[in-house]
Amino acid sequence: MFYELTTPSCPLLLVGDAARRAAAWFGQTSKCGEILGCWRTELGPLGRVLLLRSFETAECMTAERERVLLSREPFGSGDVVTAFGMASYSPFPFLPAVRTGRRGAVYEFHTYRLKPGDLPPTLAGWRDAVVNAHAYAEHLVTNMYALDGAPRITHIRAFESLEERGRLRASAYNAGVWPPKFGPDQILEATSVIGLPEAFSQLR
Repeated sequence: MFYELTTPSCPLLLVGDAARRAAAWFGQTSKCGEILGCWRTELGPLGRVLLLRSFETAECMTAERERVLLSREPFGSGDVVTAFGMASYSPFPFLPAVRTGRRGAVYEFHTYRLKPGDLPPTLAGWRDAVVNAHAYAEHLVTNMYALDGAPRITHIRAFESLEERGRLRASAYNAGVWPPKFGPDQILEATSVIGLPEAFSQLR
């Protein structure tokens, strides 16, 4: 299983239109790949759509990326989408596949850029931490490591509110079960984006 996170950018007042067009375009034109979720950014860089898709094979994911890049009108966007990025990921091998459905009202997309060579200890630390920090980890939608670009991981969590996120995070820190062992030592840069699921999103 492979995941791809696509981030079309658009004018602030056209995010809903861009999200609908992109999801519809993928749904109608893709020969492979499943849309798992669609969000609009609420905190972090604004005017962006977040689209998460899954693929059974790397070949299929590569073919889909090439199709987007060669399209004269990717995402069926007309002049709505002004830019976009695409990132390929492999899920942490010890985590279950993404489970769609009602997961939360707000989603956090947290990306850590890692020091070279620090992905193996990051994986090992997370393997232990998700077991020990169950109350916090059960809000994890997925964690995945990038297959292109700089070494990094991106994990997605779902919460009912930012208050719930803060309370669970503080509880895990105070109990000493989070962050993962040696995790902060492996991080060069961390960014966080809060996304709100669209009404039609499979993850919502």
